[in-house]
Amino acid sequence: MGVRTQIFEVSTLYGAATLAAALDAGQFGREEGTRRVLLVSNNAAIPETAAALTDMTGWARITTRFDRVINWNDTIRPHHPSDWGPADRDAPIWERLLRRYWGLGDGPVELAVESVHAKPASALAKIFGDADVHVYADGLMSYGPTRDRISPETAIRVQRLLHLDLVPGLEPLLLAEHGVPAEVVPGEAFRAVLDEIGAEHVAPGAADDEAADGEAADGEKTGTADDAAGTADGPEAAAPGQVAVLLGQYLAAIDILTPAEEEQLHERMLRGAAAAGFRDVVFKPHPTAPVQYSRALEKAAAEAGVRLTVLDTPMLAETVFEHYRPGLVVGCFSTALMTASAYYGVPIARVGTDLLMQRITPYQNSNRIPLTIVDALVPDLEAQRAGEVVTERADAAARVAPLVRTVGYCMQAKTNPGLRGEAEAWLDAHLDETTWRYFKRARLTALALPGGFASQITRQLPGGGTAMRFARKVRKATLRTNAKR
Repeated sequence: MGVRTQIFEVSTLYGAATLAAALDAGQFGREEGTRRVLLVSNNAAIPETAAALTDMTGWARITTRFDRVINWNDTIRPHHPSDWGPADRDAPIWERLLRRYWGLGDGPVELAVESVHAKPASALAKIFGDADVHVYADGLMSYGPTRDRISPETAIRVQRLLHLDLVPGLEPLLLAEHGVPAEVVPGEAFRAVLDEIGAEHVAPGAADDEAADGEAADGEKTGTADDAAGTADGPEAAAPGQVAVLLGQYLAAIDILTPAEEEQLHERMLRGAAAAGFRDVVFKPHPTAPVQYSRALEKAAAEAGVRLTVLDTPMLAETVFEHYRPGLVVGCFSTALMTASAYYGVPIARVGTDLLMQRITPYQNSNRIPLTIVDALVPDLEAQRAGEVVTERADAAARVAPLVRTVGYCMQAKTNPGLRGEAEAWLDAHLDETTWRYFKRARLTALALPGGFASQITRQLPGGGTAMRFARKVRKATLRTNAKR
């Protein structure tokens, strides 16, 4: 038997950092006698126009843990990583091809992938049909249910779910329907990797002492209103805790907000930070965000009298936290909010989750769980003008766990039938004006849950769900009949 090969599929630097931490903590066994391959996939809608993972600050540090780095996009070109997968009958051919093309030999293969239910992970699992599969989660989505059905042939090979303890004590729902055990990536190992990545960042002025006139080195632009109260040397010189960091997510890209609405969201973040007393604000845009976002913010900063720094260099939000030592991190429902709280002890605050709760569709949208967690746990900046270190609260997981499980059941009831009793009990006890935001009456009605139309009646009928569907059909038929009269 040949050398064992471990293939680690990544599409984000945050995910790569998670894997690096797991490797450093010994969660993938000993390095001796093992070939480790880092398989990079760019899943952007148009990969050629998106920021390359290999160009991000700290990427070179991550790659030192692997024997080889391979580009998946190049391997399957001209197909797109999010769309392509081999036909069942072609999978053995693809395995022989990749083993030869990548020089893997005939030894055993193990896979570490992101979302095993989606491409490219599902494609790799099909190609290497005998490989053990380890799933790692690089964000808050791990706390939500599995989005799509996984084939039994893949499910029986999934060994575990590796995840970060972003809400200490909260158990993931991802892959729970298959009995996959969840394993926490040690926080100290992850923070050490983040520090390693952050060490690659070059401070403005260090690389180019002559950078001036609003242009800072390393891709940072600083704009100051005439009456701004920022420090003379910019946020770099500010004392720890004096800078607010704003996180952009580019929600227009996934059709939740319009570009204009997202601009307004960023402006609300800035005004909220200014109202909380911060005069130095750093905006960390999404890598694919359009330039006009920062320009709109510059105008808002001038009006609010704050000094704004817009980061142009692609880097992790965590590198920004390490570099600027902020006193507040503001976002909508970004995973980086919880990272700031859990691993950096920085107060966090949210803006705009009310609107997102109304807009996010369909109900099964995987972003619903991160949105729910942040909305339920993180202070509203516009209401309180302050933040807190959420993950230091001993009751954080206990407060949000029942809600997350109830929302998770409503999202994927068929794959999580064991959660129904818990969901019914929680809805009976807690559904009021403050919790309605997390649910849709139509969804509760379809599932014959408390809060749905005539839920008390249908739950008492044999086959309550079937009865509810029959009742809706009768109602529609009646309406059509009445309309014809």
